[in-house]
Amino acid sequence: MKRLFFLLSVLQLLAAANAVYKQWIPNTNFETASNWDEGRVPCARDAVHFEKNKIISVFVRSPHALKDMYLPLNGELVLASGAGFAAFDGSWDPGCDSGVIVRFADAEHHAWFDPTLWQSVSPGGELEPTGRIFSVDEERVPCHYDDVIFQPETSFRVNVDSSQQVIHLRSISLMGQELSSPEAWAEYLRGSSAPLQFHGNGSIQLTGTGCPDKSGCVCGNTLDGDRICAALLGGSGRQCPVQPCQSPLKPHGHCCGICGVTISLDFTPDFDLQKYRDRLVQAFLSQPKYAGMQMAISKVHKAETFLEFIPQSSTPFIQIVLIDDEVGAQTGTTAEQLAADIMEDIEQHGEALGISSGKMEVATGSASNGQLGSRAASRTAAGIVMGLLFIFLLLGGIFFLYRRGKLRLPTLRVTRTWNRIEDPTPSEQASDKGFNNPMFYMEPPSADPGEKMTQETALKDHQVFYINPAYDASETEA
Repeated sequence: MKRLFFLLSVLQLLAAANAVYKQWIPNTNFETASNWDEGRVPCARDAVHFEKNKIISVFVRSPHALKDMYLPLNGELVLASGAGFAAFDGSWDPGCDSGVIVRFADAEHHAWFDPTLWQSVSPGGELEPTGRIFSVDEERVPCHYDDVIFQPETSFRVNVDSSQQVIHLRSISLMGQELSSPEAWAEYLRGSSAPLQFHGNGSIQLTGTGCPDKSGCVCGNTLDGDRICAALLGGSGRQCPVQPCQSPLKPHGHCCGICGVTISLDFTPDFDLQKYRDRLVQAFLSQPKYAGMQMAISKVHKAETFLEFIPQSSTPFIQIVLIDDEVGAQTGTTAEQLAADIMEDIEQHGEALGISSGKMEVATGSASNGQLGSRAASRTAAGIVMGLLFIFLLLGGIFFLYRRGKLRLPTLRVTRTWNRIEDPTPSEQASDKGFNNPMFYMEPPSADPGEKMTQETALKDHQVFYINPAYDASETEA
């Protein structure tokens, strides 16, 4: 019995280690100073004003005295034990010299897919220390197998507008209560608080199960990638910061380019993402020379394309992103060194780790760095070759269909003058366009040379082009 209890405890610890907990940061608590337009909690001489058409849920932790209060038409005040409101009795309040109207801030703009509104926490809700591991932007928002925590004794309102039909989660903790089954979640949605806390076109669905694949699971937020990046860059004019490296890299699931290294790993069924992450942290990131390094590692989907623009399929691979704290020309150089160590380790132990192949791309502030450029050139050359192959295949297909009678091509009529084939005799004979005629003689019947000359002269003078025995030029002169 003790052995069985020990085994169950180990399994629970392993499940907790693999689970990812993400906590919602904003709240709509009455005692949160940032929820009021004056930047402070209302005091006794103030009049509290809630917009009448705003839907809101407000948690009140302690008692308050107020001069006046205007409540919304649709909302709720959740009172903790001992909390409440009392009318101001006119007594002096040292922290409230002059009363004003204090308005509750608008909470409608708090979006589920805003990465800045989430933080990674432990299963108990404690903040995870900021260390060597970070997440690409799409994975900063709760993924399909994550656990979501809304802090106990807090109220909130979140916009769940999404490009997905359903937002999948493993579990949700609300007011200290964990919901992890579809039935429990459906029952909560039927309550009065859920419509005040969640709004938008998205639909949340709980599965109660974690990632079933030891090689990791894809986050599942790609469809809302544009929404995530728009929320992330909204505060900086929707422009990514300028990077000091020449050709910044764009990791999958990240909104802006980075200086450093990305490593892509093809894996086998033996690959274990959690074990490999621990190996990288213990064997490499723990070294003093890599003290300023940060790493993100996860399974992502790479869209396969034909000719670099025609989508074909999607292939999963393990992405490692390495960035360092170097500046200037040294930006990314430490990350490049770490990547070289990781690639050497893969060459030696990749088969045992379940890694079949790996490749890396580098972007540093050094002008001598050329790895990324050579890869880009090779991709361009490959694109040209594939383009020519596509053209040849297209022409071959057209010709095949034409020969099989499946394709009819329009007839092109060209008017052409066909020249008569020339007689291959010498040029002096080529001028003779005549024919054999028994009435035609090349020589006159007279053998007298003088007479011959007379006829030739007459022929030239009278433009006669053949000798006619019935014709006498002398008769014409007479």
